[in-house]
Amino acid sequence: MLAETICSAVSAAGLGIAAISAYRKRFLTAARIAAYALVPLGLVMTGAVDWIADTAFSPVAWAGFGVLGAAWLLFLSTRAVERRRAGREVTAGGAGPRAVAPAASAPSRGATAKPRAGQAAGEDFSDIEAILKKHGI
Repeated sequence: MLAETICSAVSAAGLGIAAISAYRKRFLTAARIAAYALVPLGLVMTGAVDWIADTAFSPVAWAGFGVLGAAWLLFLSTRAVERRRAGREVTAGGAGPRAVAPAASAPSRGATAKPRAGQAAGEDFSDIEAILKKHGI
């Protein structure tokens, strides 16, 4: 009952401020304030305020939140243990057979070519030069 009264008072005050803003020819601001002011009134009318008040003062609801928290902690701890075990299996060699990656093919160009005097090992601009020459640049 108290929460509904407070929400109604907040809505009335907000609508009053919106009316003052509209009187001062600030219609966009007045509309925005009115929208914010109507939210608490809408929450009261839909019953959301009663539900929140019943939940906040209910020991059963708080026990339910505690159970949900415990379930969440159990879930996180089991995932952490799984990750830790997976990390140990990778470093220890694992228990099961491992898939073998296919041999990588040799790169078609640039792997054995020696870099020019002012060029780093990974830079090969011959294809770019050919494109530029083709376009006359």
